[in-house]
Amino acid sequence: QSRLVESGGGLVQSGGSLRLSCAASTFILEYFSIAWFRQAPGQDREGVSCFSASDGPKHYANSVLGRFTISRDNGKNTLSLQMDRLQPEDTAVYYCAMSGVKECSLRLRDYDTWGQGTQVTVSS
Repeated sequence: QSRLVESGGGLVQSGGSLRLSCAASTFILEYFSIAWFRQAPGQDREGVSCFSASDGPKHYANSVLGRFTISRDNGKNTLSLQMDRLQPEDTAVYYCAMSGVKECSLRLRDYDTWGQGTQVTVSS
């Protein structure tokens, strides 16, 4: 069974930073498009950033461009999301997800394997 496990969430003050990690078991992340999504209470899940298969293009949502950085460590088989200058509106549960498409997207429907999520809370 394919599994993705997120870690690194927590409580941080506005303007602070957090680094999320997503670890994979049973498959090699490098061969898949991997993304971060988030879901705030009462809102739809939205794409934050993604990293295409085989170190292809990366994409970011406009709301996080310039503040968040996605990266992949192929040796450790992990995906990370460095989040800087966090704002209260970044508060959400953050999920990593995997897709078999070659170039990643921020479309929910493209992803079929999901982690359990990690809570990020930004206080004002």
